[in-house]
Amino acid sequence: MRVRRAELDITQEELALRTGITQAYLSGIEREKRNPSLDNIQKIAAALELTPAALLTPRMR
Repeated sequence: MRVRRAELDITQEELALRTGITQAYLSGIEREKRNPSLDNIQKIAAALELTPAALLTPRMR
């Protein structure tokens, strides 16, 4: 999620506005401290112009 935000030049605050999810919750997801619901996964994926599957697929390093 963080990598895709950077690719799109979107801050957590902007993503929060686009999704209706708080910045604090998004931060927790990025730090793997929170597990998003399916509804939130769909909102985040849409805002990041990804499919939910692409959002959940780990990137190769």
